[in-house]
Amino acid sequence: MIAPAYAQLADLDPDWKELETKPPATFRTDKLVPIEMPRYLTVKLGLDPDSLTVSSDGIVRYVVVAVSGSGNINAAYEGIWCRAGEVKTYARAGNDGQWDPVPDPQWKALNASQPSMHALALARQGVCNGRSASGVSRQDILRKLKQSVSDGVQR
Repeated sequence: MIAPAYAQLADLDPDWKELETKPPATFRTDKLVPIEMPRYLTVKLGLDPDSLTVSSDGIVRYVVVAVSGSGNINAAYEGIWCRAGEVKTYARAGNDGQWDPVPDPQWKALNASQPSMHALALARQGVCNGRSASGVSRQDILRKLKQSVSDGVQR
């Protein structure tokens, strides 16, 4: 389970620095890995597997895609900092696929309320290994996410 960020601040490395990042040139919607979400959500959410990275700063970055019933697409390039239990949105894109950087993106606590509900689901379903992403490979994360969906169990 991901604990609230404030409970983990005491053991964070004060010298930690986030690596600079930019969104991938494009994202795909044809091979999305579904994110197990509550049934009342009307949009389908998925992770673009080609966008998933685990970087040396401990941040797991990815593109999450939301597809509405009418086919409208919204995407976000995000990062989950498992150690702090936080998520950051770096950029957003719509149907045209053009990224719009988020001005001054900030880390926000993972929680079950909008708008980070999907990030918490990703963290629980395989992005985070407890409070760590270190030692977790891209392939491990994808395997866990796919297994979570096939189990039909939200972790």
